[in-house]
Amino acid sequence: MEGNLVIVESPAKAKTIQKFLGEGFIVKSSFGHIRDLQDKSLSIDIDGGFIPEYVVPAAKKKVVAELKAAAQKSHTVWLASDEDREGEAISWHLAQTLGLDTASTHRIVFHEITKDAILNAIQNPRNIDMGLVNAQQARRVLDRLVGFELSPVLWRKIQRGLSAGRVQSVALRLVVDREREIAAFIPEAYYKVEGSFVASGNKVKGTLDTRFNGIDDARKFLEDSIGASYTIESIDNKEGVRVPAAPFTTSTLQQEAAHKLRLPVSVTMRVAQSLYERGLITYMRTDSTNLSSLAIGTAKQFIMDNFGPEYHHARQFKTHSKGAQEAHEAIRPTYIANTEIEGTAQEQKLYNLIWRRTVASQMAEARVMNTSIKVASDRRPELYSIQATQVLFDGFMKLYASDDAQDDAILPEMKLGDRLECKGISAECKYTQPVQRFSEGTLVKKLEELGIGRPSTYAPTINTLITGRGYIIKGDKEGQKMQVRNLSLKGGTIAESAKTETIGAEKGKLIPQDIGMMVTDYLTANFSDIMDYDFTANVEKDFDSIAEGELEWQNVIAKFYSPFHGKVQESIQDKQYSHLERTIGTDPETGEVLVAKFGQFGPYVQKGDGPDKVCASLGKGQLIENISLEEALRLFQLPRTVGEYQGISIIALKGRYGPYLRHGEKNVSLPRGTDPLNISLEQCVTLIEEASQKDSQVAVIKEFAGRDIQVINGRYGPYIKHAGNNYKIPRGTDAAALTEAECQKIIDSAPAPAAGKYRRFPKKR
Repeated sequence: MEGNLVIVESPAKAKTIQKFLGEGFIVKSSFGHIRDLQDKSLSIDIDGGFIPEYVVPAAKKKVVAELKAAAQKSHTVWLASDEDREGEAISWHLAQTLGLDTASTHRIVFHEITKDAILNAIQNPRNIDMGLVNAQQARRVLDRLVGFELSPVLWRKIQRGLSAGRVQSVALRLVVDREREIAAFIPEAYYKVEGSFVASGNKVKGTLDTRFNGIDDARKFLEDSIGASYTIESIDNKEGVRVPAAPFTTSTLQQEAAHKLRLPVSVTMRVAQSLYERGLITYMRTDSTNLSSLAIGTAKQFIMDNFGPEYHHARQFKTHSKGAQEAHEAIRPTYIANTEIEGTAQEQKLYNLIWRRTVASQMAEARVMNTSIKVASDRRPELYSIQATQVLFDGFMKLYASDDAQDDAILPEMKLGDRLECKGISAECKYTQPVQRFSEGTLVKKLEELGIGRPSTYAPTINTLITGRGYIIKGDKEGQKMQVRNLSLKGGTIAESAKTETIGAEKGKLIPQDIGMMVTDYLTANFSDIMDYDFTANVEKDFDSIAEGELEWQNVIAKFYSPFHGKVQESIQDKQYSHLERTIGTDPETGEVLVAKFGQFGPYVQKGDGPDKVCASLGKGQLIENISLEEALRLFQLPRTVGEYQGISIIALKGRYGPYLRHGEKNVSLPRGTDPLNISLEQCVTLIEEASQKDSQVAVIKEFAGRDIQVINGRYGPYIKHAGNNYKIPRGTDAAALTEAECQKIIDSAPAPAAGKYRRFPKKR
């Protein structure tokens, strides 16, 4: 065939497809969407029926011109963007913008980039699905209306630069509500009792079926247990099965990659996109758990050849998501035989996860024996429980262990009535724990459970909340340390010991900031529909109905917009403003009142009033609504003089960009997690010496006499210094080989920088 133009979204995808199609086809990339709503205007004709006003961005005009020229020279144009709503919209925009002739334009889709899939798509073209296009337009228009109208309300009522979004704001509310649930939780102490027994010469551990509320009850139990005899009261053996999980959907891949590989959701999607475009996995945006008959057959062959027939069990998982018609298959390797791939470490790990999950889904169930033994005492009515799980047949667990899988445990042979020797009993003080904060993976799971958004939107939504607006941070919580007393019984003697128990410590969790809580409170109070979980989920159902041709998209928007717009206008005109302020308490030494507030540069604590007031910014993870008086008073201990080095004072301070040290004229940033209130003099000296050593690495590579031109190797790389100004050297240039003329050319072509400042590398504190 001659004169065939295939248009896809990405250059990597184009390169892979070109390899399969060969001569007669030219494969070009649109680099994503070629047109969109305007950036700085609503770009929607509301009175005209919510018609979007699309424009080609300046950055895409060259791409559009090249595609239009190529299309005019081609006999047939094949629109091969992704098979979901976004991909369908890209094809429609291409057809509209390039002025493509419908008679010579074909839409093709495939869920994997393999030669067979591409050639099969060429043989089975279709028209652009306007149901999918309109569903995408409805989402785009609704999200623009919500963001464009709500954001100015937040600027007026709270602070400029804030934003709101249909999915973003509801996701934020989930994180904020969870934080408040944790803050309201009151930990309660209890005593957990464990006994160490010997049966048939083997040690086994049993847990008492009763928790004691206080140390006195625990001590009484141990006293009563002195000299007690123990026998096996019951043995319960139950054989169970464990079934493999379904192949990955977008959402479950994001969750599992976060859990097992510690990958942020955005990284998972980026790496999966790369694997797809290289032809290594099927399309990574899907709600379907379905596998093709070819995939099931090749998985069977692999399992039979490598594990044996007893390990194979073909199964097709039912897809529960209504939107799953958008994609025809789960995320799987394109070739099961490829057990390993070349690529980055992240690509290899994610591919391996997808491969194992896919093959494991076609393997036999694991069979386990769950044993529960009850041990009775002749002195107390409580029973000890000994639990064990023995794997009888590993099945799919040979390849992919489930989260609830336990280590294979084999108990010594025991019979009813057997006596056990007690080697010791421990009673440890524990505290009840609140529900855990969301991680990226568990937030994705919650959003999916509630039907909020689509898996393809989760990564940008979470990324916006963290990096785009600072509504939440991803970080660690140290937890609260509690001094507890534990008891132990051994050899007839009860001993007491002290220990520190930590409550609520978490790592890598999503923690809301004050500004995020303020936005949530304001939107929940004034725009309850937008923040309602059911409302947001029902909107997604409307999008599904639009995609299926059951609803007209402009009617869906109109039904939403009228009451929403009215509420926006009402909010702008009222005189209510959201100012977060809380009185914390009184400084016991000075009698001054401490008040936590939110200002132009974020949350802070003010001590006193009038001209003598002093202020201190809140630390990372501290919130206005729950910072304690003790924590607030500690903020005023800075600046703190740590000591002297080389006869000059070292002062620990906290600036806008974090804590740092001041040593004379030198400022040295403190490493992340370092407390400026507790850092020692020795640590400070080490940091100052390290900073001085780095500064001394600045050296002159070469200089041209009489011209005041120097090529300098600085702390952050080589640059040119001339007449007190610094100039960036183009990447890839050998600084040592630069001639005087080449240096002058770089100086002449660069914008004039501010005197005495190096444009590329601003001074860091």
